[in-house]
Amino acid sequence: QVQLIESGGGLVQPGGSLRLSCAASGRTFSSEAMAWFRQVPGKEREFVAAITSSGTGTDHADSVKGRFTISRDNAKNAVYLQMNSPKPEDTAVYYCAVRSRRGATTRRPDEYGYWGQGTQVTVSS
Repeated sequence: QVQLIESGGGLVQPGGSLRLSCAASGRTFSSEAMAWFRQVPGKEREFVAAITSSGTGTDHADSVKGRFTISRDNAKNAVYLQMNSPKPEDTAVYYCAVRSRRGATTRRPDEYGYWGQGTQVTVSS
């Protein structure tokens, strides 16, 4: 059974830092792109960042570019999101995802077939 387990969420002050982790089990995902999305109540799930299977290519939403960084460790079957200088508007439930098939990164959530349960990130002083 495939599982994606996120961790590292919590309360962080504006301007601080937080690192989200997502560990996959049940199969390896070294051939698929991985991504982070986020969602607030009443809104659609929003793309945050994605990374290619090799880890050499990344894509970040304009709203987080320069502040957040996605990375992965295929030996650990894991993906990470380093959040620096978060803002209150970054408050959301963050989800990691794995693309359903091999290919480039994509910002479309319907292209991702595996999802974690989500971890809450609250940015507040």
